[in-house]
Parts: sequence; structure tokens; C-alpha cells
Amino acid sequence: MDQSSSSTGSKVKPEVRAHHRFWPKRLPHAITLPETSLWDNLETSARRYPHKAAFVFFGRIFSYAEVLQKAERLAACLQGLGVKKGDRVVLNMQNCPQLVIAHFAILRANAVVVPVNPMNRTEELKHYILDPDAKVAITTADLAAELAQASNALAPAQRLAHLLVTHFTDAFDANVSGDDAPPAAWTDWLLTRHALPDLQDGQVHRWDEALAATSTAPVLSVGPADLALLPYTSGTTGLPKGCMHTHASIMHNAVASGLWCNGSAENVVLMVVPLFHITGMVSLMHTSIRNGATLILMPRWDRELAGRLISGWRVTHWTNIPTMVIDLLASPNFERYDLSSLVYVGGGGAAMPQAVAQRLFEQFGLRYVEGYGLTETAAPSHSNPPDAPRQQCLGIPFMSTDARVIDPDTLLEMPTGEQGEIIIHGPEVFQGYWKRPDATQAAFIEFEGKRFFRSGDLGHVDADGYFFLTDRLKRMINASGFKVWPAEVEALMFRHPAVQEACVISTKDSYRGESVKAVIVLRPSHKGVVSEQDVIDWCRDNMAVYKVPRVVQFVEALPKSGAGKVMWRLLQEVEYK
Repeated sequence: MDQSSSSTGSKVKPEVRAHHRFWPKRLPHAITLPETSLWDNLETSARRYPHKAAFVFFGRIFSYAEVLQKAERLAACLQGLGVKKGDRVVLNMQNCPQLVIAHFAILRANAVVVPVNPMNRTEELKHYILDPDAKVAITTADLAAELAQASNALAPAQRLAHLLVTHFTDAFDANVSGDDAPPAAWTDWLLTRHALPDLQDGQVHRWDEALAATSTAPVLSVGPADLALLPYTSGTTGLPKGCMHTHASIMHNAVASGLWCNGSAENVVLMVVPLFHITGMVSLMHTSIRNGATLILMPRWDRELAGRLISGWRVTHWTNIPTMVIDLLASPNFERYDLSSLVYVGGGGAAMPQAVAQRLFEQFGLRYVEGYGLTETAAPSHSNPPDAPRQQCLGIPFMSTDARVIDPDTLLEMPTGEQGEIIIHGPEVFQGYWKRPDATQAAFIEFEGKRFFRSGDLGHVDADGYFFLTDRLKRMINASGFKVWPAEVEALMFRHPAVQEACVISTKDSYRGESVKAVIVLRPSHKGVVSEQDVIDWCRDNMAVYKVPRVVQFVEALPKSGAGKVMWRLLQEVEYK
């Protein structure tokens, strides 16, 4: 890496790599990070742009000054509930202003954000309370009952002590009309005022009461090296693991993403990718807040609403999942929408079909910019240069980042064009897995004197230094950008009384790219009694919807090795023949 600098500003010897020929000429290859906490980004933007819109939610505008005030009040409330420095606080919501306010309030309280996918169900939620030792959770009313149920199912000493609940209508006018109005299909979900749940051995608090706190927020005592974020990622075995990210690792990608995509206070960003996900949280929310930009929040994807919001709010930047672009372009109302304000469109999670990328370029002059990263790398670790992107390509190593392709067995670097495991070194890489020293040790190697993270993804590098994904070492299904880990789905399915054995694999899906398929051996007592659809319906009630098998196949036996292990690769190969 050239133009690198340490926190003291000293330079290191320049290192020339093939991809530097395509590097944006306006940018250094590495950056010096501010030695401040993530909270400082909001505080600074609020001081600079107090009256500017921080975000918009169904027509309701939240200024930077208002967001700062609400986050400080909520931080004071959290301190009153016993939250101390380093404590983990669960945050379980769809995209909404309360999520952004709560996220920064947790940081302001010197605590650690534990973002949870709002699609998770009771059995899954137990782990996100138990593993991080969380005693406080913040959620929306539509999810509160399930979160309380998960807490109540735990032993008394493991339960939540406090559950803070907000309604969507705490953040927008239920009578909003026009282009900013939510889709009719969302009315019941958004407008219903749910009764507060019962939390055994704990207290439930209302959002408006929490924001009425008159006490002072605690002294800000966290810095770059302190833990800020504990997002969970699943793997080939066992339960999801918490990825320990400091203020510094998140700060790096917030700063770098802003520079990479021409970030400024004039950016208007469509925020529809989930904020619980590392991409939405870091590359969009933290980046936009630091820039003083405006976020247009969507709680879920709806192509007609997206078209109206892009047109009405003159959106300039849209990071997405390729299926969203495909869906919007297929809208029968597409000609009514004005996309001329867009200057940047990009995303990841799945490859953008070449024909769709070509249409974006020919019709709007937009080059779709794909990127790559993992929860462990505070995504991205790679991105295509906006001025020189390549289609169906991960891009080049991100700012301050070194990435290589090695033989996963010998750990030697592979020649140009040959497949191997992608490894990553950079300031955005996480510290390790929460309470899992064994998994942490296995996730890192020393290479050329530096600590590299083993991605578990197979790829190759071309002669120009661009990275391409070819396969996975890890067993993972990519359904419209959502990562589904078969071992986790199988563990949940074994709770079904009819399931004797289960093997989860991927199946081709023309829209989602991949979907989940479950190959099941039924218990003798349930043969002819339970149908494939019965199993699918049960899964919908017991796991996040993106994990639910779209296809269930009953078999008499699963193929097994001499050691008795299920040969999932064989089933996968048969599926894709």
C-alpha cells in the first residue's frame, strides 16, 4: 500500500500493486483515521448542520439537531436502566428513525450495539439475549411480544431486565398522504398500536417515556479501541457468533466509503437495505451521518414506493441488492419515475446480471458498482472503482486494505488467475469472535508478517488486480443477499417432531439467485401424516422467513460417509446437475 500512514502520520514505504492503475486518482490508497468515537460523527454533523435533514421517514423530517437531542436523552435513560460502559444492548428493528436514534444512544451510553435481524423468531432470539449477556433490548411494538417470549423462556438470571418499545407512528404522521405515504399493504403493520408484552422478572418501557428523561447522559468515555458493535454471523457449525468491532474498525469504513463514493453533505441516500445488516449500518448509516447527508428511510422493499421516493426526494445515492434494481425496472409504472438525480448505484450480496447493468448504463449513464465484504470486515473489504467498475466482479481491495488469494491447504499465494481462498488484512477487520477464542484463532493466519482474516470464500485475481468470487469453502446459501447457513437451519428443523434427519442445501432460483431446500428423513411415526407443506409452514413459524426452505423433499435415507457424516456436497451436486 502506498501513501499509508499510522495514527502519528508517519509514512510507510510505497507498495505498488496491479490494481493501483485503476485506483481513483483523487484518492490516497490508505487513510489516517480520526481518533474519536463514532458518536463524535453525529455530534459534529449536528453542530455543523443543525437544521439539515438527517433522515426522512414517510414525509417526517428529522433534523440533525433533533436526532442528537433524542439520542442524548435516550442515552440518559439507558444509564438510568443500569447500562454501563461495555454493556451489550440488543437492537431489534426494521429500518426506522428510532433504530438510528437508538443505535447512537447506545454508543453515547458507552455501550455496545447488538444488531438483530427483525425476521428472527423466538428460538433464534434466545441466542441474541443469552450469548452477549444482554440485559436491555430496544425494539418496535410489532416485534416486542416475540422478544419478550424469548427472554421469558430463559432461566431467570439470563433474562432481559428491561425492554424498551416504540411504535412506528412515534416517528411519522399516520395520516400522511401523497408520494410519501406507505403502501396500502403496510397499513396494518405500521399503524397498529400493539399492547405492551409481559416481561418476566423485568420492566417494559415506552419510547416516549424514555425520551422524556431529564437526567444528563453519562460522560463519553469510549475511544477508537473500545468495542462498539457486536453483529452476529453464522457459520458452518453451531450457533451464530458475535463479531467484535471497535469504534476504529467501523470508523474506517464509514470514512473510506464516504471518500470512495464522492460523499458530501449534499448526498441524498435511499436507505432500504436493512440497517441491522453490516452494509446498511456502516456503508450507509454511519457514512451518511458522518458526511452530514440525508437518509430517506424505507422499512422494507417496495418498488413503487422506492420509485416515488427517488423521484420526489431527488435521491443521489442508492446502495441495494441487485434484485431490487431488477424489480424496479420491471414495474409497470417505471416510466413515471424520474431517476435522473442518481449519480451512484451499487451494491453486493449477489452478482448483478449483465443485461440489467447494461440497461442502467445505456438508459441512465449509471455504472453499477459491485462490492464485497463480510460481517467480519465491516463490509466492504473490496469495491469496484466507481470510474472503472467491472461487471460480476468483487472489485479491488478497499482503502488501507491488503487482500490476497492463497491455497487454503498450503497457505501459499496463488498465481494470477488461479483459484484459492481470499484473505484480508486491514483496519476494518474485526477483533475476533465474542467468547470464541477457538473460532477466532481458526479465522486468522499470519501471512508476510501480517494478520490476515480467512474469508472462507474462493476466488481469483486477474492480471489487473480485480477479484472475482468463484466458490465457497464455507457452506452457505445466498438468497437475494441474505446469507443462510445450513447448519443453523438444520438445527432449528430438528425441533420439528416429524424430522428424524435433515440436510439443507441450495436450489436455483431465477429471482433470488439461490433458495433453501431441505432434504428430510421423516420419523416412521409421521410418514404419510406430515406433508412437505406442513414442514414449510412450521418453518415459517419458527425461523426468519429468508431461512425457510422453499422446497422440501422427503427421502428414505441421506447419503453418509464411512464416518457417518451426511454427504451434503453429494446432495448439492445432484441438485445442480
